[in-house]
Amino acid sequence: MSIDAVSEMLWRERRLLELLLFKLEEEQMVLAAGRNRWLAHATRELETVFEEINIAELERAVSVNAAARRLGVEPGASLKELAAVAPEPWGRLLNRHRDALVTLAAEIDVVAEANHELLDESERVPDPASDTALVPDNVLQLQLQRVAHDAASGVTRAVQPSLREFLR
Repeated sequence: MSIDAVSEMLWRERRLLELLLFKLEEEQMVLAAGRNRWLAHATRELETVFEEINIAELERAVSVNAAARRLGVEPGASLKELAAVAPEPWGRLLNRHRDALVTLAAEIDVVAEANHELLDESERVPDPASDTALVPDNVLQLQLQRVAHDAASGVTRAVQPSLREFLR
C-alpha cells in the first residue's frame, strides 16, 4: 500500500474521532441537563462509533505496515517515524495528520473525564423530567446506564493506547 492509502485511512480516523468527540459532547449535554433517561441512547451511539474506530484502527495498522515496508521502516512504525522518511509533500501531510490526531485525542480525554464526573454527579441528582426523587427503579436504571457507560469508556481506553502508540 502507498502513503496515499495511509493518508486516506488517517482522514477516515480523524473523521471518526471528530464524531466521537461530538458524541461525547452530546452525552455531556445530556448529563449536564440531568436528562438521565437519554443516557442509554447516547451511550449506544458512542458504542457504535467505538466499533467503527476499532475497524479503522485495524485497517490503519495494515496500511501503515505495508507503507512502512515500502519506505524501509519496521512494521509498527509510529506516524512520526513514517513522516520522517516519507518523501515530500507526504512527510508534511503525515505530520499534519499527527498534529490533528494528537489534538483530537487530547480533546476526547478532557470531555470523557468531564463526562465521568458528570455521571458520578448525576447518580446523586434526580432527573428533572421525573416527579419523584431517585426511587429504587430510577437508581437501578441509572446503575444500568452506568454499566453501559463504563463499558463504552472501557472501549475508549482500549482504543486510545494503540492510537497513542502510533502518535508517539
